[in-house]
Amino acid sequence: YTMDDLMFQVYISRIYGNALTQLCNEVRPEIFLIGATSQGRDVSSVVATQLRAGLTADCTGLDISPEDRLLMMTRPTFGGNIMATIVCRTSRPQMSTVRPKVMKMPKKDPARKGEIRRVKYAGFAEIVPRIIETVPTAVAGAVDITKSPVLVVLGKGACDSKYFPMLEEFAGALGGIIACSRPVVEAGILPYMRQVGQTGKTVAPKLYIGVGVSGAVQHLVGMQGSEKVVAINVDRHAPMVQIADYAIIGDYLKIVPELLKGLKTRAVNLKSDGVRL
Repeated sequence: YTMDDLMFQVYISRIYGNALTQLCNEVRPEIFLIGATSQGRDVSSVVATQLRAGLTADCTGLDISPEDRLLMMTRPTFGGNIMATIVCRTSRPQMSTVRPKVMKMPKKDPARKGEIRRVKYAGFAEIVPRIIETVPTAVAGAVDITKSPVLVVLGKGACDSKYFPMLEEFAGALGGIIACSRPVVEAGILPYMRQVGQTGKTVAPKLYIGVGVSGAVQHLVGMQGSEKVVAINVDRHAPMVQIADYAIIGDYLKIVPELLKGLKTRAVNLKSDGVRL
């Protein structure tokens, strides 16, 4: 469904909310999912209020109950160590905002077809505010950890700025970048934009390496989409070690230099064999 109107030139939650409410009233979906972006979180509350529907925010998992076909919406509890699964038995649509990277991008299929249905906006014409100046949000040298195929994630056990250059070199040798858990941000070592977890960003890299990351549930929900997980930790009973595909038990100050040396040796050997790096 697509709705196009001059009223949508500038994002106004009231106008966008009215448009989505109109669409829901016409289509009457059983389930309505919205991305848990800043705009998605904003407009979803407007739509849920107007439709008198329940809304589960910031979901990290979705499923359908086989018994009654209700949408099971899973999200971490606020500051807790458990995951809550919520269902909405009465009102419709069942609404949820879903964090980016929770769902895997399917492979492109050029044979797939779809029908585009155009809907006319039935809202009242009104004066739309005009943007006369914007303040850039981009920070010089900022990186987007959600787009990197490899993440070396620092946890409380690697919360020492003195060794940051070594870890950054390690990440670079793998073709990745540095990210972190919440304690590293709170210690002032890395900025918030590098934080993975419930209060940070949701990531799904091809390779996730947790260095000194204990694996609190608030962090795990932000990286559960990772394809391969490696844990480097002194505590063999840490939650991150338990869920990792590979775990290396020991001091990262001894392990990372050895891994880095191995990567450098492998790169030299590949280059001498004529392999383009």
